[in-house]
Amino acid sequence: MSEKFKKGPSDTPPGDSPTPASGPTVTKERPENIRAIPVRHYGRYVSGALVLVVLVWLVLAFAGGNVRWATVGDYITNGNIIAGMGRTLLISVLSMLIGLVLGVVLAVMRMSKNPVTGGVSWLYIWFFRGTPVYVQLLLWYSLALIFPVFEIPFIFKDEMSDVMTPFVVALLGLGLNEGAYMAEIVRAGIQSVDHGQTEASHALGMTQTKTMRRVVLPQAMRVIIPPTGNEFINLLKTSSLVAVVSYPDLLRSAQIISGRNYAVIEMLFVASFWYLALTSVFSIGQFYLERRYARGALRELPLTPWQKVKTNVLSLRRPEVPR
Repeated sequence: MSEKFKKGPSDTPPGDSPTPASGPTVTKERPENIRAIPVRHYGRYVSGALVLVVLVWLVLAFAGGNVRWATVGDYITNGNIIAGMGRTLLISVLSMLIGLVLGVVLAVMRMSKNPVTGGVSWLYIWFFRGTPVYVQLLLWYSLALIFPVFEIPFIFKDEMSDVMTPFVVALLGLGLNEGAYMAEIVRAGIQSVDHGQTEASHALGMTQTKTMRRVVLPQAMRVIIPPTGNEFINLLKTSSLVAVVSYPDLLRSAQIISGRNYAVIEMLFVASFWYLALTSVFSIGQFYLERRYARGALRELPLTPWQKVKTNVLSLRRPEVPR
């Protein structure tokens, strides 16, 4: 083989550089930066304008209607209205606590291998989910027609009409009904936890109760919290039905005042204002509670309301992005 075929780039003597190929010199020009211009979605502007037109029309319609807005402003902070709002909040919180306790107990019973406890739990859920809350309140309120006397042997005895006060009727009607819905929520949360967690706990010598309390329920909270918050907000609004049993909640207080001043629609606006205020406060609390329990499950936590506002304001500028 010829020597010229044995030489390679490594055969070039040190200090010498290879002779460049003859020909015209090519100058490489740096390309210009690409300016990315966001696409204009004109349909969004049109739909947004239509929504604003409808909203303005609704505001003007109510503002120019036969509504005495001065009366609404006068009764927003009325003492009876504030007291009724406090009773609404009290009955809602207590009913939710009853529902939570019943929900956990019924969920565990439903998942038990004992056919008696499982059957009783299923029957309870079937009845209270299958009948309206309004009907249940009337049943509790009319319980004296079936049992004139309420008696616990050797402990307590009294007339049923004295025992089933409007407060007790409202508490039982809302709390027992809520327990049926919370049982299904808790059961779904428990079943979302991998069964291997329970087997590992039993292998470590933990009892069934301790496993449920220390291993399963803490992990199930991530699934239980969001629908529980929705249930409480729904319960807060459903509590207005207790007006039918003469419990002086927010709606009942507004109805009593409207019977005196004949400002029916105005007092309904007052009640609606406070219901919106209560649900808004608890919706914010629910958001931050869900955000807390989402840590470790999501790569990025959802934006807070203030972060969303800043993001949307900055996005309105639509600057040209250099590439």
